[in-house]
Amino acid sequence: MKRYDAIVIGAGHNGLTNAAYLAKAGLDVLVVEKNDYIGGAAVSRELHEGWVYSSCSYVCSMMRQSLHRDLDLSRHGLMLVPYLGTVNFDDHGNTLMSYHSEAAAYNELKRHSRHDADAMFRLQADLGRYAQVIRKTLLRTPPDPTSFRIRDIQELLFLAKQFGALGQKELYEYIRFFTLSAADFLDDYFETDIVKASMASAGIIGTALGVYSPGSSYILLHHVMGDVDGSIGAWGLARGGMGAISNALASACKSFGGEIRINAGVDQIIVKGGRAVGVALSSGEEIRANIVVSNLDARRTFTKIMDRDDLPPGIFEKAENFKIRGSSGKVNIALSGLPKFNNVPDNPYVNRGGQAFTGSMETMERAYDCWKRGTWSDDPFIESVIPSAWDPTVAPPGQHWMSNFIQYCPAELADGPWTPEKRDQFGQTVVNKLERYSPGFKDLIVHMEVRTPFEIEQEVGLTEGNIFQGELTIDQLLFNRPFPGYAQYRMPVKNMYMCGSSTHPGGGVSSACGANAAREILMDLRRPNTVPEDDCYDE
Repeated sequence: MKRYDAIVIGAGHNGLTNAAYLAKAGLDVLVVEKNDYIGGAAVSRELHEGWVYSSCSYVCSMMRQSLHRDLDLSRHGLMLVPYLGTVNFDDHGNTLMSYHSEAAAYNELKRHSRHDADAMFRLQADLGRYAQVIRKTLLRTPPDPTSFRIRDIQELLFLAKQFGALGQKELYEYIRFFTLSAADFLDDYFETDIVKASMASAGIIGTALGVYSPGSSYILLHHVMGDVDGSIGAWGLARGGMGAISNALASACKSFGGEIRINAGVDQIIVKGGRAVGVALSSGEEIRANIVVSNLDARRTFTKIMDRDDLPPGIFEKAENFKIRGSSGKVNIALSGLPKFNNVPDNPYVNRGGQAFTGSMETMERAYDCWKRGTWSDDPFIESVIPSAWDPTVAPPGQHWMSNFIQYCPAELADGPWTPEKRDQFGQTVVNKLERYSPGFKDLIVHMEVRTPFEIEQEVGLTEGNIFQGELTIDQLLFNRPFPGYAQYRMPVKNMYMCGSSTHPGGGVSSACGANAAREILMDLRRPNTVPEDDCYDE
Protein backbone atom coordinates (compact mmCIF):
# COMPACT_ATOMS: atom_id res chain seq x y z
CA MET A 1 0.00 0.00 0.00
CA LYS A 2 1.35 3.40 -0.99
CA ARG A 3 2.32 5.74 1.86
CA TYR A 4 2.20 9.49 1.23
CA ASP A 5 4.33 12.18 2.80
CA ALA A 6 1.18 14.18 3.53
CA ILE A 7 -2.58 13.84 3.27
CA VAL A 8 -4.67 17.02 3.17
CA ILE A 9 -8.33 16.59 4.13
CA GLY A 10 -10.62 18.83 2.09
CA ALA A 11 -10.08 20.39 -1.35
CA GLY A 12 -11.19 23.87 -0.39
CA HIS A 13 -8.95 26.74 -1.44
CA ASN A 14 -6.80 26.60 1.71
CA GLY A 15 -6.34 22.85 1.46
CA LEU A 16 -5.32 23.17 -2.18
CA THR A 17 -2.91 25.99 -1.34
CA ASN A 18 -1.35 23.93 1.44
CA ALA A 19 -0.98 20.92 -0.83
CA ALA A 20 0.51 23.02 -3.62
CA TYR A 21 3.28 24.39 -1.40
CA LEU A 22 4.03 20.99 0.15
CA ALA A 23 4.21 19.44 -3.33
CA LYS A 24 6.37 22.32 -4.52
CA ALA A 25 8.84 21.38 -1.76
CA GLY A 26 9.01 17.86 -3.15
CA LEU A 27 6.57 16.08 -0.84
CA ASP A 28 4.32 13.32 -2.14
CA VAL A 29 0.92 14.87 -1.33
CA LEU A 30 -2.62 13.57 -1.58
CA VAL A 31 -5.72 15.78 -1.21
CA VAL A 32 -8.92 13.90 -0.35
CA GLU A 33 -12.31 15.52 -0.97
CA LYS A 34 -15.73 14.13 -0.02
CA ASN A 35 -17.63 15.76 -2.89
CA ASP A 36 -17.45 14.94 -6.58
CA TYR A 37 -15.99 18.39 -7.22
CA ILE A 38 -13.22 20.49 -5.67
CA GLY A 39 -13.29 23.97 -4.20
CA GLY A 40 -15.28 23.69 -0.98
CA ALA A 41 -17.04 27.06 -0.64
CA ALA A 42 -15.02 28.57 -3.52
CA VAL A 43 -16.75 26.64 -6.26
CA SER A 44 -18.51 27.25 -9.57
CA ARG A 45 -21.10 24.77 -10.79
CA GLU A 46 -23.63 24.61 -13.61
CA LEU A 47 -26.78 23.91 -11.58
CA HIS A 48 -29.11 25.10 -14.34
CA GLU A 49 -28.25 24.59 -17.99
CA GLY A 50 -26.24 27.52 -19.29
CA TRP A 51 -25.82 29.22 -15.91
CA VAL A 52 -22.74 28.81 -13.72
CA TYR A 53 -23.33 29.64 -10.06
CA SER A 54 -20.71 30.49 -7.48
CA SER A 55 -22.84 28.67 -4.96
CA CYS A 56 -21.22 29.98 -1.77
CA SER A 57 -18.42 32.57 -1.85
CA TYR A 58 -18.98 35.09 -4.60
CA VAL A 59 -16.37 37.88 -4.44
CA CYS A 60 -12.64 37.96 -3.76
CA SER A 61 -10.50 40.52 -1.96
CA MET A 62 -8.37 38.75 0.64
CA MET A 63 -6.36 36.63 -1.84
CA ARG A 64 -2.71 37.28 -1.09
CA GLN A 65 -1.16 38.62 -4.27
CA SER A 66 2.28 37.23 -3.41
CA LEU A 67 0.78 33.72 -3.44
CA HIS A 68 -1.10 34.47 -6.66
CA ARG A 69 2.16 35.42 -8.36
CA ASP A 70 4.33 32.75 -6.75
CA LEU A 71 2.03 29.91 -7.82
CA ASP A 72 1.57 31.61 -11.21
CA LEU A 73 -2.19 31.27 -10.91
CA SER A 74 -2.75 33.47 -13.96
CA ARG A 75 -0.98 30.84 -16.05
CA HIS A 76 -3.33 28.29 -14.53
CA GLY A 77 -6.34 30.28 -15.75
CA LEU A 78 -7.17 32.68 -12.92
CA MET A 79 -8.30 36.21 -13.82
CA LEU A 80 -9.45 38.57 -11.06
CA VAL A 81 -11.13 41.83 -12.05
CA PRO A 82 -12.16 44.58 -9.59
CA TYR A 83 -15.88 45.06 -9.58
CA LEU A 84 -17.20 48.55 -9.63
CA GLY A 85 -19.11 50.53 -7.01
CA THR A 86 -22.04 49.36 -4.92
CA VAL A 87 -25.50 50.93 -4.86
CA ASN A 88 -26.88 51.06 -1.30
CA PHE A 89 -30.65 51.20 -0.85
CA ASP A 90 -32.39 52.47 2.29
CA ASP A 91 -35.87 51.57 3.49
CA HIS A 92 -37.46 54.36 1.46
CA GLY A 93 -35.75 53.60 -1.84
CA ASN A 94 -33.13 56.33 -1.51
CA THR A 95 -29.73 55.37 -2.89
CA LEU A 96 -26.08 55.96 -2.10
CA MET A 97 -23.65 54.90 -4.79
CA SER A 98 -19.99 54.21 -4.13
CA TYR A 99 -17.39 55.01 -6.76
CA HIS A 100 -13.68 54.36 -7.18
CA SER A 101 -13.30 57.93 -8.39
CA GLU A 102 -12.58 60.10 -5.36
CA ALA A 103 -14.36 63.12 -6.84
CA ALA A 104 -17.45 61.13 -7.85
CA ALA A 105 -17.62 59.44 -4.43
CA TYR A 106 -17.35 62.80 -2.65
CA ASN A 107 -20.11 64.36 -4.74
CA GLU A 108 -22.40 61.38 -4.14
CA LEU A 109 -21.88 61.58 -0.37
CA LYS A 110 -22.41 65.33 -0.45
CA ARG A 111 -25.91 64.73 -1.86
CA HIS A 112 -26.76 63.36 1.58
CA SER A 113 -24.42 65.29 3.85
CA ARG A 114 -21.42 67.54 3.28
CA HIS A 115 -20.29 66.65 6.81
CA ASP A 116 -20.29 62.95 5.93
CA ALA A 117 -18.53 63.56 2.60
CA ASP A 118 -15.70 65.29 4.48
CA ALA A 119 -15.70 62.66 7.24
CA MET A 120 -15.24 59.82 4.75
CA PHE A 121 -11.65 60.94 4.12
CA ARG A 122 -10.93 60.67 7.83
CA LEU A 123 -12.58 57.25 8.08
CA GLN A 124 -10.64 55.88 5.13
CA ALA A 125 -7.37 57.20 6.53
CA ASP A 126 -8.04 55.63 9.94
CA LEU A 127 -9.16 52.29 8.48
CA GLY A 128 -6.13 52.35 6.20
CA ARG A 129 -3.77 52.68 9.16
CA TYR A 130 -5.57 49.95 11.06
CA ALA A 131 -5.56 47.67 8.04
CA GLN A 132 -1.82 48.11 7.48
CA VAL A 133 -1.09 46.60 10.87
CA ILE A 134 -3.33 43.58 10.33
CA ARG A 135 -2.27 43.04 6.70
CA LYS A 136 1.33 42.61 7.80
CA THR A 137 0.33 39.64 9.98
CA LEU A 138 -1.67 37.72 7.37
CA LEU A 139 1.23 35.63 6.06
CA ARG A 140 2.97 35.27 9.42
CA THR A 141 2.54 32.64 12.12
CA PRO A 142 1.05 34.06 15.32
CA PRO A 143 3.49 34.10 18.24
CA ASP A 144 2.86 32.10 21.38
CA PRO A 145 2.74 34.82 24.08
CA THR A 146 3.59 32.26 26.79
CA SER A 147 6.72 31.01 25.01
CA PHE A 148 10.32 32.09 25.52
CA ARG A 149 11.48 30.63 22.22
CA ILE A 150 13.51 33.08 20.19
CA ARG A 151 11.11 32.89 17.26
CA ASP A 152 8.08 33.72 19.40
CA ILE A 153 9.89 36.59 21.09
CA GLN A 154 10.87 37.94 17.66
CA GLU A 155 7.26 37.76 16.49
CA LEU A 156 6.03 39.54 19.62
CA LEU A 157 8.61 42.25 19.00
CA PHE A 158 7.46 42.47 15.39
CA LEU A 159 3.88 43.03 16.54
CA ALA A 160 5.03 45.56 19.12
CA LYS A 161 6.88 47.46 16.40
CA GLN A 162 3.80 47.55 14.15
CA PHE A 163 1.48 48.72 16.91
CA GLY A 164 4.08 51.16 18.23
CA ALA A 165 4.37 52.79 14.82
CA LEU A 166 0.79 54.01 15.18
CA GLY A 167 1.72 56.58 17.80
CA GLN A 168 0.26 56.96 21.28
CA LYS A 169 -3.08 58.52 20.35
CA GLU A 170 -3.70 56.16 17.43
CA LEU A 171 -2.74 53.15 19.55
CA TYR A 172 -5.32 54.04 22.16
CA GLU A 173 -7.91 54.42 19.41
CA TYR A 174 -6.88 51.12 17.82
CA ILE A 175 -7.29 49.19 21.06
CA ARG A 176 -10.67 50.84 21.56
CA PHE A 177 -11.62 50.00 17.98
CA PHE A 178 -11.45 46.24 18.63
CA THR A 179 -14.04 46.52 21.38
CA LEU A 180 -16.53 48.74 19.54
CA SER A 181 -19.64 47.87 17.62
CA ALA A 182 -19.71 48.95 14.00
CA ALA A 183 -22.46 51.42 14.92
CA ASP A 184 -20.47 53.07 17.72
CA PHE A 185 -17.38 53.25 15.54
CA LEU A 186 -19.24 54.91 12.67
CA ASP A 187 -21.03 57.33 14.99
CA ASP A 188 -17.65 58.97 15.51
CA TYR A 189 -17.61 59.94 11.82
CA PHE A 190 -21.06 60.21 10.25
CA GLU A 191 -24.43 61.79 10.92
CA THR A 192 -26.55 60.27 8.13
CA ASP A 193 -28.16 56.85 8.56
CA ILE A 194 -27.80 55.76 4.93
CA VAL A 195 -24.06 56.47 5.05
CA LYS A 196 -23.64 54.64 8.35
CA ALA A 197 -25.67 51.68 7.13
CA SER A 198 -23.69 51.43 3.90
CA MET A 199 -20.46 51.10 5.91
CA ALA A 200 -21.85 49.06 8.82
CA SER A 201 -23.09 46.25 6.59
CA ALA A 202 -19.49 45.04 6.20
CA GLY A 203 -19.43 44.53 9.96
CA ILE A 204 -22.13 41.87 9.96
CA ILE A 205 -21.47 39.81 6.83
CA GLY A 206 -20.96 36.17 7.75
CA THR A 207 -20.99 36.73 11.50
CA ALA A 208 -23.48 36.18 14.30
CA LEU A 209 -23.21 39.77 15.46
CA GLY A 210 -25.38 42.81 14.88
CA VAL A 211 -24.37 46.34 13.93
CA TYR A 212 -24.71 47.29 17.62
CA SER A 213 -22.77 44.25 18.92
CA PRO A 214 -19.33 44.91 20.47
CA GLY A 215 -16.64 43.52 18.20
CA SER A 216 -18.46 44.02 14.92
CA SER A 217 -16.14 46.93 14.08
CA TYR A 218 -13.32 44.41 13.51
CA ILE A 219 -15.50 42.45 11.07
CA LEU A 220 -15.89 45.72 9.17
CA LEU A 221 -12.11 46.08 9.01
CA HIS A 222 -11.67 42.44 7.97
CA HIS A 223 -13.82 43.14 4.91
CA VAL A 224 -11.98 46.27 3.79
CA MET A 225 -8.33 45.29 4.25
CA GLY A 226 -7.97 43.09 1.20
CA ASP A 227 -6.87 44.21 -2.24
CA VAL A 228 -7.19 43.48 -5.94
CA ASP A 229 -4.29 44.41 -8.21
CA GLY A 230 -2.78 46.46 -5.38
CA SER A 231 -5.92 48.52 -4.77
CA ILE A 232 -6.44 48.14 -1.01
CA GLY A 233 -10.07 47.79 -0.02
CA ALA A 234 -11.16 46.77 -3.52
CA TRP A 235 -13.25 43.68 -4.21
CA GLY A 236 -12.91 41.50 -7.25
CA LEU A 237 -14.74 38.89 -9.28
CA ALA A 238 -13.11 35.80 -10.76
CA ARG A 239 -13.81 35.19 -14.43
CA GLY A 240 -15.73 31.94 -14.58
CA GLY A 241 -16.86 32.25 -10.97
CA MET A 242 -15.11 31.63 -7.67
CA GLY A 243 -14.37 28.06 -8.69
CA ALA A 244 -11.75 29.49 -11.03
CA ILE A 245 -9.62 30.21 -7.95
CA SER A 246 -9.86 26.63 -6.71
CA ASN A 247 -9.29 25.24 -10.21
CA ALA A 248 -6.14 27.33 -10.61
CA LEU A 249 -4.83 26.21 -7.22
CA ALA A 250 -5.58 22.57 -8.09
CA SER A 251 -3.78 22.96 -11.40
CA ALA A 252 -0.77 24.45 -9.61
CA CYS A 253 -0.80 21.60 -7.09
CA LYS A 254 -0.87 18.99 -9.83
CA SER A 255 1.91 20.74 -11.73
CA PHE A 256 4.16 20.09 -8.71
CA GLY A 257 3.15 16.43 -8.60
CA GLY A 258 0.30 16.67 -6.09
CA GLU A 259 -2.61 14.24 -6.32
CA ILE A 260 -6.31 15.03 -5.75
CA ARG A 261 -9.02 12.44 -5.13
CA ILE A 262 -12.71 13.32 -5.17
CA ASN A 263 -15.52 11.18 -3.70
CA ALA A 264 -13.13 10.42 -0.87
CA GLY A 265 -14.71 11.59 2.36
CA VAL A 266 -12.80 11.02 5.58
CA ASP A 267 -14.51 9.22 8.44
CA GLN A 268 -11.58 9.30 10.84
CA ILE A 269 -8.01 10.45 11.29
CA ILE A 270 -6.06 7.35 12.29
CA VAL A 271 -3.91 7.83 15.38
CA LYS A 272 -1.35 5.30 16.60
CA GLY A 273 0.86 5.83 19.61
CA GLY A 274 -0.15 9.48 19.87
CA ARG A 275 0.73 10.19 16.22
CA ALA A 276 -1.46 10.75 13.17
CA VAL A 277 -0.61 8.04 10.67
CA GLY A 278 -3.32 8.34 8.03
CA VAL A 279 -7.04 8.53 7.33
CA ALA A 280 -9.93 6.10 7.07
CA LEU A 281 -12.29 6.95 4.22
CA SER A 282 -16.05 6.50 4.28
CA SER A 283 -15.56 3.75 1.70
CA GLY A 284 -13.62 1.74 4.28
CA GLU A 285 -10.25 2.33 2.59
CA GLU A 286 -7.34 3.38 4.80
CA ILE A 287 -4.54 5.58 3.46
CA ARG A 288 -1.28 6.07 5.36
CA ALA A 289 0.85 9.20 5.49
CA ASN A 290 3.64 10.70 7.55
CA ILE A 291 1.53 13.76 8.36
CA VAL A 292 -2.17 14.60 8.18
CA VAL A 293 -3.46 18.13 7.53
CA SER A 294 -7.09 19.04 8.15
CA ASN A 295 -8.70 21.79 6.11
CA LEU A 296 -11.96 21.26 8.02
CA ASP A 297 -13.08 23.63 10.77
CA ALA A 298 -11.88 23.09 14.32
CA ARG A 299 -15.14 21.73 15.68
CA ARG A 300 -15.64 19.29 12.82
CA THR A 301 -12.01 18.15 12.94
CA PHE A 302 -11.88 17.27 16.63
CA THR A 303 -15.48 16.20 17.28
CA LYS A 304 -16.44 14.47 14.00
CA ILE A 305 -13.39 12.77 12.47
CA MET A 306 -11.26 12.07 15.54
CA ASP A 307 -11.66 9.64 18.39
CA ARG A 308 -12.04 11.56 21.64
CA ASP A 309 -9.68 9.10 23.33
CA ASP A 310 -6.91 10.11 20.91
CA LEU A 311 -7.01 13.72 22.13
CA PRO A 312 -5.33 15.23 25.19
CA PRO A 313 -7.72 16.21 28.02
CA GLY A 314 -9.70 19.37 27.33
CA ILE A 315 -9.24 19.53 23.54
CA PHE A 316 -12.58 17.96 22.70
CA GLU A 317 -14.31 20.46 25.00
CA LYS A 318 -12.42 23.39 23.46
CA ALA A 319 -13.55 22.27 20.01
CA GLU A 320 -17.15 21.87 21.15
CA ASN A 321 -17.12 25.38 22.60
CA PHE A 322 -15.40 26.96 19.60
CA LYS A 323 -17.78 29.72 18.43
CA ILE A 324 -18.94 28.82 14.95
CA ARG A 325 -22.52 30.06 14.67
CA GLY A 326 -24.31 30.00 11.35
CA SER A 327 -26.03 33.25 10.42
CA SER A 328 -26.03 33.53 6.63
CA GLY A 329 -27.94 32.28 3.62
CA LYS A 330 -27.34 32.40 -0.11
CA VAL A 331 -29.79 32.67 -3.02
CA ASN A 332 -28.48 32.26 -6.56
CA ILE A 333 -30.88 33.36 -9.28
CA ALA A 334 -30.78 32.80 -13.04
CA LEU A 335 -32.41 35.75 -14.81
CA SER A 336 -33.74 36.17 -18.33
CA GLY A 337 -32.59 39.80 -18.38
CA LEU A 338 -30.83 42.50 -16.41
CA PRO A 339 -33.04 43.82 -13.58
CA LYS A 340 -33.76 47.54 -13.34
CA PHE A 341 -33.66 49.07 -9.88
CA ASN A 342 -35.62 52.08 -8.71
CA ASN A 343 -33.73 55.40 -8.67
CA VAL A 344 -30.64 53.87 -10.27
CA PRO A 345 -29.38 55.29 -13.58
CA ASP A 346 -28.89 52.81 -16.39
CA ASN A 347 -25.17 52.90 -17.06
CA PRO A 348 -22.47 50.24 -17.40
CA TYR A 349 -20.61 51.40 -14.28
CA VAL A 350 -23.58 50.81 -12.01
CA ASN A 351 -24.59 47.57 -13.73
CA ARG A 352 -21.11 46.12 -13.19
CA GLY A 353 -21.17 46.87 -9.49
CA GLY A 354 -23.13 45.43 -6.60
CA GLN A 355 -26.35 46.19 -4.76
CA ALA A 356 -26.65 46.40 -0.98
CA PHE A 357 -30.17 46.40 0.42
CA THR A 358 -29.22 47.70 3.84
CA GLY A 359 -32.42 49.52 4.74
CA SER A 360 -31.15 51.28 7.84
CA MET A 361 -29.12 50.63 10.96
CA GLU A 362 -32.35 49.75 12.76
CA THR A 363 -33.50 47.44 9.95
CA MET A 364 -30.26 45.45 10.09
CA GLU A 365 -30.46 45.23 13.88
CA ARG A 366 -34.06 43.99 13.70
CA ALA A 367 -32.92 41.31 11.25
CA TYR A 368 -30.33 40.25 13.84
CA ASP A 369 -33.06 40.14 16.49
CA CYS A 370 -34.93 37.64 14.30
CA TRP A 371 -31.82 35.46 14.13
CA LYS A 372 -31.57 35.48 17.93
CA ARG A 373 -35.18 34.31 18.11
CA GLY A 374 -34.47 31.44 15.74
CA THR A 375 -36.09 32.69 12.55
CA TRP A 376 -35.15 34.56 9.42
CA SER A 377 -36.11 38.19 8.97
CA ASP A 378 -38.91 39.20 6.63
CA ASP A 379 -36.77 42.27 5.84
CA PRO A 380 -33.21 40.92 5.65
CA PHE A 381 -29.97 42.60 4.68
CA ILE A 382 -29.07 41.44 1.16
CA GLU A 383 -25.77 41.97 -0.64
CA SER A 384 -26.12 41.27 -4.34
CA VAL A 385 -23.85 41.21 -7.34
CA ILE A 386 -24.52 40.33 -10.99
CA PRO A 387 -21.20 38.92 -12.32
CA SER A 388 -22.69 38.21 -15.75
CA ALA A 389 -22.82 41.97 -16.37
CA TRP A 390 -19.11 41.73 -17.21
CA ASP A 391 -18.35 37.98 -17.32
CA PRO A 392 -20.02 36.29 -20.33
CA THR A 393 -18.95 32.81 -19.18
CA VAL A 394 -21.46 32.47 -16.31
CA ALA A 395 -24.79 32.96 -18.16
CA PRO A 396 -26.18 32.63 -21.70
CA PRO A 397 -25.95 35.71 -23.96
CA GLY A 398 -28.33 38.45 -22.88
CA GLN A 399 -29.20 36.64 -19.66
CA HIS A 400 -27.77 36.95 -16.18
CA TRP A 401 -26.81 35.31 -12.90
CA MET A 402 -27.44 37.20 -9.67
CA SER A 403 -25.73 36.22 -6.41
CA ASN A 404 -27.53 37.22 -3.19
CA PHE A 405 -25.91 36.89 0.22
CA ILE A 406 -28.39 37.19 3.08
CA GLN A 407 -27.93 38.20 6.69
CA TYR A 408 -29.44 36.73 8.82
CA CYS A 409 -30.44 33.11 8.49
CA PRO A 410 -30.18 30.83 11.56
CA ALA A 411 -28.70 27.36 11.50
CA GLU A 412 -31.35 26.17 13.95
CA LEU A 413 -34.95 27.31 13.78
CA ALA A 414 -37.09 27.85 16.85
CA ASP A 415 -39.96 25.85 15.33
CA GLY A 416 -37.92 22.78 14.44
CA PRO A 417 -35.43 21.60 11.80
CA TRP A 418 -35.04 23.10 8.36
CA THR A 419 -37.24 21.49 5.71
CA PRO A 420 -37.42 22.02 1.94
CA GLU A 421 -40.65 23.97 2.51
CA LYS A 422 -39.02 26.33 5.03
CA ARG A 423 -36.01 26.73 2.74
CA ASP A 424 -38.29 27.78 -0.13
CA GLN A 425 -40.16 30.21 2.16
CA PHE A 426 -36.83 31.78 3.09
CA GLY A 427 -35.95 32.12 -0.60
CA GLN A 428 -39.31 33.73 -1.32
CA THR A 429 -38.66 36.30 1.43
CA VAL A 430 -35.49 37.31 -0.39
CA VAL A 431 -37.25 37.56 -3.76
CA ASN A 432 -40.04 39.64 -2.25
CA LYS A 433 -37.54 42.18 -0.96
CA LEU A 434 -35.77 42.35 -4.32
CA GLU A 435 -39.13 42.92 -6.02
CA ARG A 436 -39.70 45.96 -3.78
CA TYR A 437 -36.65 47.67 -5.24
CA SER A 438 -36.93 46.23 -8.74
CA PRO A 439 -40.57 45.95 -9.90
CA GLY A 440 -40.92 43.07 -12.34
CA PHE A 441 -37.94 41.21 -10.87
CA LYS A 442 -39.99 38.05 -10.28
CA ASP A 443 -40.87 37.87 -13.98
CA LEU A 444 -37.18 37.60 -14.86
CA ILE A 445 -36.53 34.52 -12.71
CA VAL A 446 -35.61 31.40 -14.69
CA HIS A 447 -34.18 29.30 -11.85
CA MET A 448 -33.25 29.67 -8.18
CA GLU A 449 -30.89 27.86 -5.84
CA VAL A 450 -31.59 28.58 -2.16
CA ARG A 451 -29.05 27.74 0.51
CA THR A 452 -29.63 28.01 4.23
CA PRO A 453 -26.92 27.13 6.77
CA PHE A 454 -28.32 23.59 6.69
CA GLU A 455 -27.57 23.11 2.96
CA ILE A 456 -24.18 24.79 3.30
CA GLU A 457 -23.15 22.46 6.12
CA GLN A 458 -24.51 19.31 4.49
CA GLU A 459 -22.82 19.92 1.15
CA VAL A 460 -19.72 21.97 1.84
CA GLY A 461 -19.01 20.80 5.38
CA LEU A 462 -18.96 24.24 7.02
CA THR A 463 -20.32 23.71 10.52
CA GLU A 464 -23.64 25.58 10.88
CA GLY A 465 -22.86 27.12 7.49
CA ASN A 466 -20.40 29.57 9.11
CA ILE A 467 -18.42 31.03 6.20
CA PHE A 468 -15.40 31.95 8.36
CA GLN A 469 -15.01 28.47 9.94
CA GLY A 470 -15.42 30.23 13.28
CA GLU A 471 -16.38 33.68 14.55
CA LEU A 472 -13.84 36.45 14.00
CA THR A 473 -14.27 37.85 17.49
CA ILE A 474 -11.29 39.08 19.50
CA ASP A 475 -11.27 35.91 21.63
CA GLN A 476 -10.76 33.85 18.44
CA LEU A 477 -8.13 35.91 16.63
CA LEU A 478 -4.36 35.67 16.21
CA PHE A 479 -2.84 33.43 18.94
CA ASN A 480 -6.32 32.49 20.16
CA ARG A 481 -7.33 30.89 16.84
CA PRO A 482 -8.59 28.20 16.91
CA PHE A 483 -7.78 28.09 20.64
CA PRO A 484 -4.88 29.14 22.87
CA GLY A 485 -1.78 27.00 22.59
CA TYR A 486 -2.59 25.69 19.11
CA ALA A 487 -2.48 28.78 16.91
CA GLN A 488 0.70 27.76 15.07
CA TYR A 489 -1.05 25.16 12.88
CA ARG A 490 0.37 22.22 14.87
CA MET A 491 -2.37 20.31 16.63
CA PRO A 492 -2.23 18.36 19.92
CA VAL A 493 -1.68 15.03 18.14
CA LYS A 494 1.81 14.69 16.69
CA ASN A 495 2.17 14.86 12.91
CA MET A 496 -1.25 16.51 12.63
CA TYR A 497 -1.85 20.05 11.42
CA MET A 498 -4.72 22.36 10.49
CA CYS A 499 -4.76 24.69 7.49
CA GLY A 500 -8.35 25.94 7.18
CA SER A 501 -9.99 29.23 8.11
CA SER A 502 -10.36 28.11 11.73
CA THR A 503 -6.68 29.09 11.94
CA HIS A 504 -5.03 32.51 11.58
CA PRO A 505 -5.86 34.80 9.81
CA GLY A 506 -9.41 33.45 9.55
CA GLY A 507 -12.11 33.55 6.91
CA GLY A 508 -12.10 34.91 3.40
CA VAL A 509 -10.66 33.51 0.17
CA SER A 510 -7.08 34.44 0.99
CA SER A 511 -5.06 31.18 0.80
CA ALA A 512 -3.10 32.58 3.77
CA CYS A 513 -4.12 29.86 6.24
CA GLY A 514 -3.05 27.10 3.87
CA ALA A 515 0.24 28.79 3.02
CA ASN A 516 1.09 29.55 6.66
CA ALA A 517 0.45 25.94 7.66
CA ALA A 518 2.64 24.70 4.79
CA ARG A 519 5.51 26.89 6.01
CA GLU A 520 5.27 25.42 9.53
CA ILE A 521 5.08 21.84 8.21
CA LEU A 522 8.14 22.34 6.03
CA MET A 523 10.01 23.82 8.99
CA ASP A 524 9.19 20.76 11.11
CA LEU A 525 10.31 18.46 8.28
CA ARG A 526 13.50 20.49 7.83
CA ARG A 527 12.62 21.10 4.20
CA PRO A 528 13.37 24.36 2.36
CA ASN A 529 10.54 26.87 2.70
CA THR A 530 8.62 27.32 -0.56
CA VAL A 531 6.11 29.88 0.80
CA PRO A 532 6.87 33.51 -0.13
CA GLU A 533 6.66 36.42 2.25
CA ASP A 534 3.80 38.84 1.88
CA ASP A 535 4.39 41.90 -0.27
CA CYS A 536 2.86 44.62 1.91
CA TYR A 537 5.86 45.55 4.03
CA ASP A 538 6.55 48.74 2.12
CA GLU A 539 3.09 50.20 2.76
